[in-house]
Amino acid sequence: MGELKKLVDEGKIKYIGLSEANADTIRRAHAVHPISALQMEYSLWTRDIEDEIIPLCRELGIGIVAYSPLGIGFFAGKAVVEKLPDGSFLGLSHPRFKEENLEKNKFLYTRLAELATKHGCTPPQLALAWLLHQGDDICLIPGTTKVKNLDNNIGSLAVTLTKEDIKEISDAVDAKEVSGSREVPILAKYSWRLANTPPKLK
Repeated sequence: MGELKKLVDEGKIKYIGLSEANADTIRRAHAVHPISALQMEYSLWTRDIEDEIIPLCRELGIGIVAYSPLGIGFFAGKAVVEKLPDGSFLGLSHPRFKEENLEKNKFLYTRLAELATKHGCTPPQLALAWLLHQGDDICLIPGTTKVKNLDNNIGSLAVTLTKEDIKEISDAVDAKEVSGSREVPILAKYSWRLANTPPKLK
């Protein structure tokens, strides 16, 4: 952070952001130079940043960039209505897409799809709209390789939800009911919950 602060002071960069940082790292980094944005996984089935990270970011005035807002494509129908390609990394390695967990998780998509019909939109639009209604300080970065999916994602901006709607969606797609870890096993030990930056050497 000290070196990044020097780059800001020299006019070489304008803002500093972090990714997958825990609360202690965020506080210590922010004390050296204000953090503008924090990138974290956040979606209907990954909400573990709600208890500690989001409140801390709001306390410090840090924006949140939510990656995998569609649950790595799950809430767009990947592996549920759209078959995974043979040899897909998700099917082979990701815990939530492995056969035994995927079968348990499919009901979450079904519940979202039912609510999407109620709101006159598609399941991915409703999943993104739910996130957009979590706060003006949250920016979504859904990824896609298809223009039709990009257009569909943009349509989430037109979906208006009440507080009651948000609660209904949250309850219907309860993150506590998800089967499987959010990380592939080899990366689990590097999760923001377990990893921290070392203290500054004197």
